[in-house]
Amino acid sequence: KRKLESADEITAGVKKVEKLDPHLVEAYSSEDEYEHHDEPKVDRSRSCPYLDTINRSLLDFDFEKLCSVSLSHLNVYACLVCGKYFQGRGRKSHAYTHSVEFNHHVFLNLYTLKFYCLPDNYMIVDSSLEDITYVLNPTFTKPDIRQLSSDAKLMRAYDGTTYLPGIVGLNNIKANDYCNVVLQALSHVPPLRNYFLREENYSHIKRPPGDIMILLSQRFGELIRKLWNPRNFKAHVSPHEMLQSIVLCSRKRFQITKQGDPLDLLTWFLNSMNVALNGSKKRNSSKWVLVHFWWAHFLADKELIDIKQKLLKEAEYQETMERSPFLYLALDLPAAPLYKDELEHNIIPQVPLATLLAKFNGQSEKEYKGKRDSTMKRFEITRLPPYLIFYIKRFTKNLFFIEKNPTIVNFPVTNIDLEELIAVDADVPNTCYDLVANIVHDGDPNEGKGSYRVHILHQSPVPNKWYELQDLHVSDILPQMITLSEAYIQIWALRK
Repeated sequence: KRKLESADEITAGVKKVEKLDPHLVEAYSSEDEYEHHDEPKVDRSRSCPYLDTINRSLLDFDFEKLCSVSLSHLNVYACLVCGKYFQGRGRKSHAYTHSVEFNHHVFLNLYTLKFYCLPDNYMIVDSSLEDITYVLNPTFTKPDIRQLSSDAKLMRAYDGTTYLPGIVGLNNIKANDYCNVVLQALSHVPPLRNYFLREENYSHIKRPPGDIMILLSQRFGELIRKLWNPRNFKAHVSPHEMLQSIVLCSRKRFQITKQGDPLDLLTWFLNSMNVALNGSKKRNSSKWVLVHFWWAHFLADKELIDIKQKLLKEAEYQETMERSPFLYLALDLPAAPLYKDELEHNIIPQVPLATLLAKFNGQSEKEYKGKRDSTMKRFEITRLPPYLIFYIKRFTKNLFFIEKNPTIVNFPVTNIDLEELIAVDADVPNTCYDLVANIVHDGDPNEGKGSYRVHILHQSPVPNKWYELQDLHVSDILPQMITLSEAYIQIWALRK
């Protein structure tokens, strides 16, 4: 009975509400609507509650941007909680599934550099995330580039290690130490470095459809910017994407898992980069890169046969002259001694660099044997490039194995004068060079048994400071110790 009475009261109450004055009801509803619109709205994009779950110590943007599930490179996002890559952010995407399954919510689009919260699927806008986008894509202004060589300072990475921008170790994935030394040496050639630090210099270069050489310039630019990044999360860089582009563009001529020759890589890389920047393979059409390394020298040929004077009057035996460009100067080492010393130790001879450079003074002759005849050649330099590459020929191949000449080359690290190598009629005002990079080979010359390291000159914060880099190992070194190493490739800069 009481339940029925309460039900009747509720029904009567409803009826009473229905009989209220319609003007009062309208006024009440409008007031309630006004109060509802007056409440402040919460902008989820600027107040994401999951930003504290980001783990910067697990973030690594050096590897190839592929989904860890589908291996697709389209629309890839990085989970900022665990550091893994996933594709898409829709309900059926791998990133969405990962977010729901592992309760990871903050993701970064690796191409648009925008942050998203999943599974809610809204964009995050927060200034505290700017350091993450800078690590993924470092940018440099012209004042920043000028400061690299004049006012560089020791920086502290997120993991607590200190490093000097530009003096950063490269990860050796398996047998890519020969690539690492070349990349480190080229990253300290100022014109090359300054050009690739600004992405707008090469990002708009158009190549024919399907041309893969554009990857070479893009990946090299990314690597240079990461090496010189003053705000890294760690004090080393993995050249994984750069090595992948080298393998792809060289059609597997150079491998990550198989040690190669740094000289072959350096020659191919400079020529291929010149093509990637809309240059040409022709000798006189270098676009940008080879302008700093390529120049001309005279090459004179003379036959060895000197039996009769009348033969010298024939055109076949007369001296001819040819002008040709060079990318590097090959220096021949004297033959190593065959016998040991009194203590049964191998003798390691030493030779001055000036003795090796006498090959290009225009007077020294060397015999070059062909299949049918032999030729005597002399060389002299007519013009000097801003940067000069010396290749010291240490390795000799035969049918069975590779032999290495252990001769030590004595050279000064600064102020080497090449005036004696210049042709008499050549007008070259500056002939002094300073050493910038020195690539060294250690150990057995056969494939996979030796190792490469590089000596790098860094002018700031201490002038004329030398560093030794071997994969991830970075240490300073005295200039006197550089001359005692088995130098293989050297890069010299023209003194201004």
